[in-house]
Amino acid sequence: MKRFTTIPVAAAMLLVSAGLGQGQEVTPVPAVTGEVVWILNSLLFLIGGVLVFFMAAGFAMLEGGLVRSRNVTMQMTKNVALFSLAAIMYWLVGYNLMYPCDDCWAIEGYLSGLFPSWGVLEPVGVTLAEADDPAYASTGSDFIFQLMFCAATASIVSGALAERIKLWPFLIFVCVLTGFIYPLTASWLWGGGWLDRAGFSDFAGSTVVHACGAAAALAGAIVLGPRMGKYKDGRINPMPGSNLPLATLGMFILWFGWFGFNGGSQLAMGSAGDVANISRIFANTNMAAVAGAVAVLILTQLIYGKPDLTMILNGALAGLVSITADPLAPSLGLALIIGAIGGVIVVITVPMLDRMRIDDVVGAIPVHGCAGIWGTFAVVLTGGHHGGATLGAQILGMVAIIGTALVLSLVVWYTLKFTMGIRVSEDAELAGLDISELGMESYPEFAKG
Repeated sequence: MKRFTTIPVAAAMLLVSAGLGQGQEVTPVPAVTGEVVWILNSLLFLIGGVLVFFMAAGFAMLEGGLVRSRNVTMQMTKNVALFSLAAIMYWLVGYNLMYPCDDCWAIEGYLSGLFPSWGVLEPVGVTLAEADDPAYASTGSDFIFQLMFCAATASIVSGALAERIKLWPFLIFVCVLTGFIYPLTASWLWGGGWLDRAGFSDFAGSTVVHACGAAAALAGAIVLGPRMGKYKDGRINPMPGSNLPLATLGMFILWFGWFGFNGGSQLAMGSAGDVANISRIFANTNMAAVAGAVAVLILTQLIYGKPDLTMILNGALAGLVSITADPLAPSLGLALIIGAIGGVIVVITVPMLDRMRIDDVVGAIPVHGCAGIWGTFAVVLTGGHHGGATLGAQILGMVAIIGTALVLSLVVWYTLKFTMGIRVSEDAELAGLDISELGMESYPEFAKG
């Protein structure tokens, strides 16, 4: 290939040399205008947002493949509904709660205005001079990109609580999580709140998104209790998923979407440095994922005498979660180490949760919570994308966000439990939620599953 590309390059160099020899001046490359930077930044958010949106399909497929066949339709329903409700709640409350203007804090750095107005787009055909932030990006592109992170937080909860939770209480919790809990805790860092000022560093959300969602899932799993028969007579009874090819495809789609999740979090594409950073983020993100998968592949072989596909899937995801706190600064070698440790954490924590009788159907708490905590700690090794991340600041941020999400989620889950109930009956659970919650008995070909 090089043989063909060097010929025109050499010819061009000769022409340039000839021109210079004749006293001609080389015209300097014009600087990129502010409008072009604004356009490129907006394009980054739009492309990144679409990639992260596709992660919704990944979550649905992963969950659908890891639950039993009689609960698959319920998982599909939950994923469509939670994304839709997250979009509405983030527009109504979450967006402005998460990103308050400088003088819109009700409690400076901690709580935005108690009744923030809903998100409003820029006018049709806005000019750069009229834009909300001419030095950043269009409001619509920023909104759609940030919304996808909010919806991903709710998707984490869906898989952990599968096969025994009622549909409508779950959706009510999603509204609270995406409208209030996640935007509140995220505002402390990404909205310029007190954690940002304290030096906490989380590039794309190992704690802000993933551990927050895992905390909400943990609270739900504690209040909801395990599935019938999961822990019986002192034994842990495996409940294999219905479709491992579907789960594997879901994992790969999540992996694909993660390039937008982490790459878009560069938040700028208007310079050579920004694009170089995005390329570093892509490479490190991929390296951490492969390292997590390989680490679990080897470790499960050593521990169980054979590889475990579901663990391998979660190992790749744990690697992705681990690198999300800082996918920019590490070298490829360090990204490999960070991702591999994330995979090891999954192999350790999945059985640990079972010993604690915390039933997490898809392994969301180990993947998004435990690996998210590790990834946030690992920022100290890299220094963070701004440099100078400290252990104290990282611990402070994790305790604040995870602790708040856990406590508020427990309050909401217990309130739902004692008012409308959150768990289906034993008969309904045995029959499957596709029948009890969705009436799939009307379709005998489904009911047979």
